[in-house]
This record gives sequence, structure tokens and C-alpha cells, in this order.
Amino acid sequence: MTARLFRTGYLAVIGRPNVGKSTLTNRLVGAKVSITSRKAQTTRHRIHGVLTTDDCQFIFVDTPGFQRKHRNALNRLMNRSVTQTLADVDVVLFLVEAERWGAGEQDILGLLPKDRPVLLVVNKVDRITDRKAVLPFLDKVSKEFPFAEIVPVSAERGENLDELLKAAAKYLPEAPPVFDADDITDRSERFLAAELLREKLFRNLGEELPYGMAVEIEKFEQEGDLRRIHAAIIVDRAAHKATVIGKAGERLKRISTDARKDMETLFGGKVWLETWVKVKSGWADDERALKSLGYE
Repeated sequence: MTARLFRTGYLAVIGRPNVGKSTLTNRLVGAKVSITSRKAQTTRHRIHGVLTTDDCQFIFVDTPGFQRKHRNALNRLMNRSVTQTLADVDVVLFLVEAERWGAGEQDILGLLPKDRPVLLVVNKVDRITDRKAVLPFLDKVSKEFPFAEIVPVSAERGENLDELLKAAAKYLPEAPPVFDADDITDRSERFLAAELLREKLFRNLGEELPYGMAVEIEKFEQEGDLRRIHAAIIVDRAAHKATVIGKAGERLKRISTDARKDMETLFGGKVWLETWVKVKSGWADDERALKSLGYE
């Protein structure tokens, strides 16, 4: 009896900021392994999400949005992360928004590898009232680059993702799986806890604190199904500390509660979470500080 062919490969999910890369990764994996918010540049690290089917293992690498405007040390590291990822993967999923093509997409075109398949994934098609109106857009962008495939999807609604997986699977190399069948990420729970807390900061603070925030897990202990997590929220200025804490500590309490609930869902057990706020001026432009916070 002939052994079933199995394919395994790394797939970069790239695109301009806030186009839906993390939402797509989470939908494909079936769990929240990459944080999301309406704000651009929420993702700061390369996140590996894993999906294993009967005949394929997809290892998705969710990258930061390529940044054109800001040039501090943090954004230089994030842009470097994108270019390094493109050099290491088997397949590229270039995510764009339906009927939107601008300078951000043109910049990324210059980074795309010519020696590996690039699939153009057109997201947010559910927001187009007349689906036929997307056709001229698809025809236009197909001329921008020799894309291996063009697949319209809605990451938010989970539409057409099976077709995307089917299209991508053809380009994965023949290889045994790298991860166990039930693995969903290669990131540690400690890392995921920091990311979930950072997501709640973005979601609860709106525009009050743009990007001058980071999270450092100072202690992570597990006792049976209970996880005890001590987390420091790093802000750039003393004035930001009061903003994060809020009146009588109510905002920090809400942020911590929301993060704890997501951690319990992802980890499958109770979480005791203690949070506080620290001021580290200029951390986003200090490569040594960035390294201590886990930035590559």
C-alpha cells in the first residue's frame, strides 16, 4: 500500500498594517495565537500558528505590518522581521483589502520573493455589496505581480478559507510534520499571556496611548491547572501611567479582567493575574530595552 503524501511548510502572512493578518492567522489556526485590534501595528513579533490536516501541516508566520512612516528602533526591528521572514518561508500569503491598493501595497511588492509562490489574498470581500464589483479590482492587481493564485476571502467571517488552504497546499514541500497534530503555536504560554494583555491595552485605551506600551511577564508559575502571572505594563512617560490605571484603578482592573478571561480560554485553566504599570522612558528606541522585552 502506497504511503499517503504529506506536505509541511512555512507560510508568511504579510501586508500593510491593519489589513487583517492576525485575524486571518487566528481563523486558519482556530484559536487566538495572534492579537488583534483596530489599531495598526498591533502585531510586533513573528507569530507561528500551526494547522495540521490529514495530509498537510501549515505553519503560518504572522508578521508585523510593514511600516513606512515611523523609524524608531522598534519599527526598524519590525520591518527587519518582515524581510527576514520572507527569506525563510515556502509560500507567501500577501493580504490586501478588497478595492484598496496604495503606496503600502506597492512598497511590499518590492519585497516579494521571485523564487517562491506568492498568493494574493483579497480580504474583507464581505464588505462589498456587489461582489461583481470586485472583479475589475482583481483584474487590475493581477497585473502588478506574477501571483501564483488570487483568492478572495473574509477573514472576519471565515469565508472561503477552505479554498485558500486548498490553493496554498499545492505549493508546500513534501515533508513530515514539524509539530504534533494538536499543537497550535510554537510560542510559550508566557509569551501568549503578554500578548493577550497587550491586546487589551490597545482595545481599552483607544488613541490615548498610541504605541508607547509594552508588557513584561515578570513571573509565570503553574500549580496544576492554575497559572499565577505577574505582569508589568511598560509605558514611555509618567503621565501615561495614570491613563492606564484610570480613575480609582478601574481601567487597569477592566483591562486585567478581560486579559485574564482570554488567557483562561486559551490555556484551559484558571489564571490569577496581577498587573502594575512601570515607566521606562524611551524604551521603543532603545535596542537593549527591546531585547529584554523579547523583541527580535
